[in-house]
Amino acid sequence: MPLSNWNQRFLGSTRGKIVTLLRRSSRTVEELAQELALTDNAVRAHLTTLERDGIVQQRGERRGSGKPAYVYDLTPEAEYLFPKAYGPVLHQLLNVLSEQMTPEEMEVVLRKVGRSIATKWNTLPGDLHTRLEGAVEVLNELGGMSELEVCDEHTYRIRGYSCPLAVAVPGHPEVCRLAESLLTELVGVPVQEQCEYSAAPHCCFAVSNG
Repeated sequence: MPLSNWNQRFLGSTRGKIVTLLRRSSRTVEELAQELALTDNAVRAHLTTLERDGIVQQRGERRGSGKPAYVYDLTPEAEYLFPKAYGPVLHQLLNVLSEQMTPEEMEVVLRKVGRSIATKWNTLPGDLHTRLEGAVEVLNELGGMSELEVCDEHTYRIRGYSCPLAVAVPGHPEVCRLAESLLTELVGVPVQEQCEYSAAPHCCFAVSNG
């Protein structure tokens, strides 16, 4: 079975769902059990297997009003379970381009790439909310982990918990313009990039229908 198919089947399993939750944020056994409607013991059994396989690690304790609880998160190796952009190649390509182009020229090129990627998908049908849901699916197909948030009746946000281009963002935040243009093409209205540029980038794109 191809590795990508195996990954898809794994991520659809209970253990895969635990991995997906931990990819978003660290959690305790109790929090995972509540999210998955499982018993604490069932979650512990899955975590034991995931720890053995080097996918999950126990890291410290979370203290509250009750007994301290151990917190679990993913190991760096776990990211190999998810589709990836060719990060190192992209980073080096941006380095070379930035040496030969002005920031303005770089932005033009990246936006053009984003629009070009959008042509790989058919025009998304439906109202804005439906088109935004479709755009989130496209981002996830590209290897990200994004969700649509409804802020009010006129404002939406696409929030990313894992970006397929994240490896390039700390040195080249302008790469987010690529995703901004991609989303604008997909949904047919202006999308404003509001990403957090840090060692662990977090994507955020705002859309207004007002």
